[in-house]
Amino acid sequence: MSLATDVRPASTPSSTPATSADPPRWRSADPARAALVALLVGTGVLYLWGLGESGWANSFYSAAAQAGSESWTAFFFGSSDAANSITVDKTPLSLWPMALSVKLFGLSSWSLLVPQALMGVGTVWLLTATVRRTTGSAVAGLLAGLTMAVTPVAVLMFRFNNPDALLTLLLVGAAAATLRAAEEKTTHPVRWLSLAGALVGLAFLTKMLQAFLVLPALGLVYLLVASAPLLKRFGHLLVGFVVMLVTAGWWVAAVSLWPASSRPYIGGSQENSILELTLGYNGLGRLTGDEVGSVGGGAGGAGGGMWGQTGLGRLLDSENGGQIGWLLPTALLLLVAGLWLTRRAPRTDRTRAALVLWGGWLVVTAATFSFMAGIFHAYYSVALAPAVAALIGIGGWLLWTRRDSLVAGFVATTAVALTSVLAFFLLGRTPDFVPWLRWAVLVVGLVAALLVAGLSLMPRRVAAAVAVVALLASLAGPGAYAVETAATPHTGSIPTAGPSGSSGFGAPGGGQAPAGGPPGGGTQTGGPGGGAGSLLNGSDPSAELTTLLQADASSYTWVAAAVGSNSAAGYQLASEEPVMAVGGFNGSDPSPTLDEFQAYVDAGEIHYFIGGGGLGGGQMGGSESSSEIATWVAESFATVTVDGTTVYDLTRPLAAGSAT
Repeated sequence: MSLATDVRPASTPSSTPATSADPPRWRSADPARAALVALLVGTGVLYLWGLGESGWANSFYSAAAQAGSESWTAFFFGSSDAANSITVDKTPLSLWPMALSVKLFGLSSWSLLVPQALMGVGTVWLLTATVRRTTGSAVAGLLAGLTMAVTPVAVLMFRFNNPDALLTLLLVGAAAATLRAAEEKTTHPVRWLSLAGALVGLAFLTKMLQAFLVLPALGLVYLLVASAPLLKRFGHLLVGFVVMLVTAGWWVAAVSLWPASSRPYIGGSQENSILELTLGYNGLGRLTGDEVGSVGGGAGGAGGGMWGQTGLGRLLDSENGGQIGWLLPTALLLLVAGLWLTRRAPRTDRTRAALVLWGGWLVVTAATFSFMAGIFHAYYSVALAPAVAALIGIGGWLLWTRRDSLVAGFVATTAVALTSVLAFFLLGRTPDFVPWLRWAVLVVGLVAALLVAGLSLMPRRVAAAVAVVALLASLAGPGAYAVETAATPHTGSIPTAGPSGSSGFGAPGGGQAPAGGPPGGGTQTGGPGGGAGSLLNGSDPSAELTTLLQADASSYTWVAAAVGSNSAAGYQLASEEPVMAVGGFNGSDPSPTLDEFQAYVDAGEIHYFIGGGGLGGGQMGGSESSSEIATWVAESFATVTVDGTTVYDLTRPLAAGSAT
């Protein structure tokens, strides 16, 4: 199949190849195959080029990966340090590829970040293949893959080490398996549904309940489209659901049944409970804003809150618009148009099935992100990118094949104009970034919007050229942001895509690191970094302090302790020795309690306590233990200042000497 023959005539019903013909295969002589190779190579370059400049990226997860490379216990539980004091506040699957990479290749930026970049390339390939299979069109698949590849927040997350990269890959795999199960000619659909269930279960082990946002779309499309009798469809879905529960639940069950005395504390919980973490801090608390131990939730409604104003406009606001908003309204428009254009297709039509799945994914996830009152960061929106990209690919292809229809012409004109005008406003939020681009996008896009209304009246080659110009105008804005994102190193816990100033979020850790800075170090665009670190930024110890920590390290279980996971992470990554994160990520977990910490000190298990760093205890009803520990240490032990950092020597109580 060539690109020239891959497009159906305008009068051909959209459902015919998708229901009566086998899906097309890539052939060695197929120009579409060459285009696919070019897309994947270009995506690889975009995601891998200059990757090492981001240093430790998110030190919180980098330290846990380093710990997992040193200890299989830390690997299994997702501990912040190899001595297993406390876990990260997520299930650990996303840490495992990084930990294995560090174990194989040593600790470096590349060993931590390359796995995510490869996941990104895999996601683009899988989405391209899935859209191609459901439409019968290589062009539709390539358009979806290209859109996914240049979505700014996708570029950000596939060059970073948050769990979202693996989450996105697994959920796209689950969608592909579900669509395969729903195909009319699939002989054993329950096997594909079982695969989909397993992938969603693994996604849960990556980022907990967020993985389940796609379940309504997956279940609905199989019930509506699969050719099996209705009762069998329910039975198949039940099998997939059981597989999902087993895949997601085995680790939760193991942690719940494991004696608490012989495992690390469950970070992010107040009762050392994985179920509390799942249903509370990382579950319903994200929806309601009631997150015990958090730094504060949102007020919701028109008043907004710390995590931004909630409501229908949230995903287009100053924080989120430049990340995911470029094509979001257009994707919704093409979803409605696609369902209308395929309304007379057979029930088992693949193309309409894909529209239902990706549309359901988009609507449910976007609604959740728009109205959740708890912790929300702009980079979460990468979960929308596959659905947006798939709808752009499928919808654009449908409009092309039906270009002699007045409805298709009107929708095409509206879509291109809408995308161009929205890009004009989004680019206007960063007026110093390629200032001519917004005007070029607006003018070229509006001219192209007028021309696409008459595609059916043009010779085929001219119509194709107009369609390409419209596509370039639509992708120019996000593409420019994507390149800028790849060219900018990012560190901290809240990275943002695009040029500096593209996000309105004002909290520390806005996420852009200085080019050429040391691993995990340097000042962050959004707030303070370096030194003792902060709530959202890893510490950046000097060579002298690192040497101090490494000296006589084998005599101690932990070479040091510090309040807050990010503060501890930088010291651990620099020294490659265990550093206890007192209080977990926010400093508000009761791990350890003051009595437990004093027992560790009496037993000679901790050498130093490093001042500064996290917020301390008491946030949103969380534990005060870390503040109590810091106060006790300051009153009880001698200090030394190393390059501006206060270090308490826990082997030198004040009764045995004076502070210096």
